[in-house]
Amino acid sequence: MKRLMICTLIGATGFGLSACNDSDNDKTPEVNQVPGFIQGDIQRTAYDGITDDLLTAGLGATGLGSATPPAFADPLNPTPGELRQLAIYNNYRALVDTSPGGGYGVFFGPGVGNSTEGLVPGQEYIAFMTVPGSDVPVTVMAQIPDSFDTQSPCMITAPSSGSRGIYGAIGTAGEWGLKKGCAVVYTDKGSGTGAHNLETNTTQRIDGTLTGADEDVQFRADLSDTERSDFTADWPDRLAWKHAHSKVNPEADWGRHVLQSIEFGFWALNEQFGTDDEANAITPANTLVIASSVSNGGGSSVRAAEQDAQGLIDGVAVSEPNLNPVVDASFTINQGSSAAIVDHSRSLFEYTTALAVYQGCANQAPAIRDDAPLNFLNTPAVRENICNSLANKGLLNGAASATLDDYATEAQRILNEDFGIQPEQNLLAPVHFASNVAQSISMTYANAYGRAGVEDRVCGLSMAAVDGAGAVTPFAAAAEAAAFSISNGIPPTAGVVMVYDNAEGQPTAMPASVSPSSSTADYGLDALLCLHSLALGHDAVTGNPLSGDDAALATAIAEGIDEIRATGDLQGKPAVFVTGRADAILPINHASRPYYGLNQRVEGDNSELRYYEVLNAHHLDALNGLAGITERYIPLHHYYFQALDLVWKRLTADTPLPPSQVVRAVPRGNPASDLAEVNLPEIAMNPPAGDLISLESDELRIPD
Repeated sequence: MKRLMICTLIGATGFGLSACNDSDNDKTPEVNQVPGFIQGDIQRTAYDGITDDLLTAGLGATGLGSATPPAFADPLNPTPGELRQLAIYNNYRALVDTSPGGGYGVFFGPGVGNSTEGLVPGQEYIAFMTVPGSDVPVTVMAQIPDSFDTQSPCMITAPSSGSRGIYGAIGTAGEWGLKKGCAVVYTDKGSGTGAHNLETNTTQRIDGTLTGADEDVQFRADLSDTERSDFTADWPDRLAWKHAHSKVNPEADWGRHVLQSIEFGFWALNEQFGTDDEANAITPANTLVIASSVSNGGGSSVRAAEQDAQGLIDGVAVSEPNLNPVVDASFTINQGSSAAIVDHSRSLFEYTTALAVYQGCANQAPAIRDDAPLNFLNTPAVRENICNSLANKGLLNGAASATLDDYATEAQRILNEDFGIQPEQNLLAPVHFASNVAQSISMTYANAYGRAGVEDRVCGLSMAAVDGAGAVTPFAAAAEAAAFSISNGIPPTAGVVMVYDNAEGQPTAMPASVSPSSSTADYGLDALLCLHSLALGHDAVTGNPLSGDDAALATAIAEGIDEIRATGDLQGKPAVFVTGRADAILPINHASRPYYGLNQRVEGDNSELRYYEVLNAHHLDALNGLAGITERYIPLHHYYFQALDLVWKRLTADTPLPPSQVVRAVPRGNPASDLAEVNLPEIAMNPPAGDLISLESDELRIPD
């Protein structure tokens, strides 16, 4: 069997060999073979829970809550331990609101229900794995807290949210599972922080340190030395990123990644506790396994539950899952007395490219222009340029006397009425546009679904660092050294942004770029329209069929999307979804809502899925500490932990799950008071009839 490469004990005395040396590894019983999908060595490290730990990397609740991140002793040569600590710090804070009064340390956080600082001692196993048909490495990790009870074993899955790396779910599924005494199994899902600097041929090892050598790394672009040299001669200082440029459509295998992480977790448990025969092994038959996580991670766990042919998973608890459900036109979505949503279940790629095209203009709509939080980040001049460019292309209707306000109002109407974006999501859409959310998702997923490489520069887009004027510049050494710890796996990240190579004048960062069809900076609208055309399967401006390479790529993308469609069949597993109605990244009419309806159609009376839609909650709790958002929104994270609690009780005490319902969370107000129980009503076992969510005949009924 494969040997453990690293076996260290991190404690008060520093680094030293632990009892798990090579001779111990040689005694590992045949009953517990390393899974065949593991590639290369497995690193195992023990954390003492005093100077370092599984959950907080030694920072504790106070350190994670501090606005000052941990620093590297040498910014150009950080150690693996320093990289891990900063990665945990950034990934935790990216998903959890740690601002004063926002609930951190009261309703959630490492120290809540635990010791004051919440440090968790235990063992961490990390390795690369692959899936059949691909040699692109996927990172997998198992954390086993010292509090794990072999007589009552449990395991929680924690695939990363977004495109994040291996610690991407540390503050969500990781925190809940470790504090519960469960093993937690993580995977970066084939996305993660793997970056390949094509200019220097530098990339990242599994621990985040940089290398230019021919060795196991997180990601290396599929280019020969000659191809790479030719590419950088034409397009210097560009980077390839794992999610976008691996040519494998990782999302098609997200469910498999989670299932393999569970198998790896069982190997690690039996390795650690020295199982010597099958009768005493820790197995799926005697272990409670909950598939969990949020956003992309949540969607991955749902897909794993659908694909679970081995009975590995007992229940599912996810928050705001990214799901592209199979389109079932047999039901509509009806919220209160609003018009029925007929065209639900649009793909992420379609609705996100629509947001990328129209939101920049909609930011100027009178209904939200002055009320949307942080809309000042979208400069009025650029808003106006986008509106005028859309109008000049005939994509906004209006008489000759139409004003800018008319154009912006029409752009907002298109998003709400034509693309099913709920009005509750309008206020947060501008800050997401300013953060390049829809634009970067559109670029990354076009590449991933179409299995395009960095050399293809889909729609004339690439990734690079830029200077203050938006011109391409070499990747700063300190930023590259820290990329493992500060990157979220999708641009803009770690100082790397989207560059529009076809911009007028020279390749330019998208926010400052001028499209060839325009005379003013319009956020590279031509590139965004190109991406939207690939989603629609025809030219977004003229309506004409695509031709040549564009037609072939659109077909490949459509096939890639077909591969990731969710079936709605959870095989009767107890499952809970929590989603915020104001989610402006994964619109509820295309993700959670239609998945619930599809599941009711597919499983009928056998379904144990419950859907809880939380008012005044959205996708990124980390924004809740910002002015204009603080007073309006509550942390969905709180209800995610409730979802895990409910599924746990259902599996351990046979407690029924509350019915699907709208949860009427209460904003903190202006000026914002500290978050309190009055803001966070419980998911009710017996909610009022007016709060129930149900599929009735051909209508999925959602109360206002």
